[in-house]
Formats: sequence, C-alpha cells, structure tokens
Amino acid sequence: MKYFTKEVRIALVAIVGLVLLYFGMNFLKGQSLFASDNIYIVEFENAEGLSGAAPIYADGYRIGTVLDTKYDYQRHIIVARADVDEALHLPVGTTAEISTDLMGNSRVNLILAGTPDNLLKPGDVIKGAVSEGAMGQVKAMIPAIEQMLPKLDSILASINLLLADPALANTLHNAQKITDNLTVSTNELNKMLADLNQRVPGIAEKADATLANTEKLTGNLAALDLAGTMAKVDKTLNNVENLTKTLNSREGSVGLLLHDPSLYNNMTATMAAADSLLIDLKAHPKRYVHFSLFGRKDK
Repeated sequence: MKYFTKEVRIALVAIVGLVLLYFGMNFLKGQSLFASDNIYIVEFENAEGLSGAAPIYADGYRIGTVLDTKYDYQRHIIVARADVDEALHLPVGTTAEISTDLMGNSRVNLILAGTPDNLLKPGDVIKGAVSEGAMGQVKAMIPAIEQMLPKLDSILASINLLLADPALANTLHNAQKITDNLTVSTNELNKMLADLNQRVPGIAEKADATLANTEKLTGNLAALDLAGTMAKVDKTLNNVENLTKTLNSREGSVGLLLHDPSLYNNMTATMAAADSLLIDLKAHPKRYVHFSLFGRKDK
C-alpha cells in the first residue's frame, strides 16, 4: 500500500476525471462512446450556421454528428467531418445540405442516392450545399413584406380616421337601438305565438265543423238525380233544336213569314197604304165621318 500514496491517488482521480470529461463531452456532442462509426468528409462552399456537434439526419432519422469544421484556405471551401453510424451504407452520389430552423438551429440532411450497389467508403468526400429551408422562405418574403408596409401604414391611418369619426359612434348607438327594438319585437312575436297556440284548438274545432258541413253538402250533391236532370236538359235542347229547324224551314206560317219575300213586300205595301189612309183621315175627316143635327149631307 506504500505505492498508493496521497499523491498517486490524487493523480488517479484526476486521470479518471479527465476520461469521464472526455467521454461526457463526446456524449453531449452526440458522438457514440463505444460504437465504431464511419467518418466521411463533407465539403461546403458555404456552411453558414454549421458548427461542430450539429446533428446529421437521413430520411428524418438522426444517424450521426458533425465532429468539426475547418476552412480550406487553398480551395476556399469548408470541410466538415461527419461521424455516421456504420450500419448506414451511403450510396455513391449521396449529397448533404445544411438546413436551419426558425430558432437558428442548424443540422445536416443527407440526401441518399438511388444506387445502393455502389457505396461510399469511410473517408470519401460528400458534396454539400445550403438549403434555404424555413429561414430561406422567410428571407424570400422580406421584399414582399417591405412593399406591403407602406400600404399597411395607409390602411392603419384610414382605420384610425374611421374610428375617430363621430358617425361610427352614432352608427353603433343606432345599432344598439335597433337591437333593443328587435328584442321588443321578438317578445311581442312570442306573445302572439303563445296566443295563437291557445287559439289553435278552437280553430281546429271550427275547421272540423266546416269539413263536416262540406261532407254533408257533398253527400246531398251525390244524392241528387243528376241523370234525370241531364235527361230533361237534353230534352229541352232537342225541343230548341226542333224549333230552330222549323224557323229555318220554308214550311208553315212562321217559316213562310221569315223566308217569303213577297209576303214581306205585301206587308210593307199594306203598311204604306195604311199610313196614307191615316194621313188623309187626319187631313179630311169629313170625307169619312158624317155628323149633322138636321140630316144634311156635306157635298
């Protein structure tokens, strides 16, 4: 036990602490502690927002971590070492892109190629790029927003003028009055409906009585001898038809009277002679009437 002096024990504790610190830092960075992962080189022309310990995803699943990044001053590119789970085999043609969310967190997304027969080897180079993502969409919207700001300011000014107009307050006051009137009208309508509901039984009884009278009238109509009545009507129509035929024929006194022109002419001549006789009678009455007290005759 003489070898485990106080100094030795302090040194052992310090070494264990450094080991734990190393593995703890790697664990916090998302690196595997005991599994052997494959390391690939990802080259970016622009690695804005990318830093060490950034997560790496493939098809939305985390499969590794960015170990570190450095700038290649000769080729003017950013080189990042990607620690990828060895269970994932990357096909040749796989690319990487950096995406940043609205909170400013960056991550690397691997876009796997469709040729699984030809695979990349650890240490091979993967071409990287920057994806616009959500932040890119926000940046694209900034010019449109800047154009909208003057219009928005004008709209707000118009709204302020509208709110300051006394007519708006009057309109709201009138709207309150209208609402109150509608409330009163609704109450009156409810009263009318309640009164109508009370009167409905009486109206129904009167309707039943009316229907009963209608049925009685229908029965009386059905009891009438419509066949006999129609027979009498037909007989009357036949008589009218016979009378019409008699008047249209040249036989009989009425027919001759209506159709014989000579009879009409004789009647016209007779009427003319009678008219002349009446005129002469009025002019010379003594020729036709003799009246004398002594029996003398007028010559």
